[in-house]
Amino acid sequence: MNTAQAVQALRALAHDHRLAAYRSLVQAGPSGMAVGELRDQLDLAAATLTAHLNQLRAAGLVTNEREGRVIRIRADYDRMNGLIGFLTKNCCGGTSCAPTAKKKLR
Repeated sequence: MNTAQAVQALRALAHDHRLAAYRSLVQAGPSGMAVGELRDQLDLAAATLTAHLNQLRAAGLVTNEREGRVIRIRADYDRMNGLIGFLTKNCCGGTSCAPTAKKKLR
């Protein structure tokens, strides 16, 4: 992932409804969710959800597939992991980021 792609993904997620939709799709797992199910879960108007999903789709964070009359939306886990990797690439200056155990005082 490059800087422009990371900025686009972060901008797409920088809205409470889009972030909620994305988190729901991540939690749904690889099978994703039908658009109607996601709309009901988030309690959003169809047009509003469509606009938010278009932003997530443009950023490459979600994909969709038509299954007959149903459109199934899925989180793109490779893209998500790419964004996380981009954000943490130089984390902690190359040293371990694992928390250190605190010594107990006696």
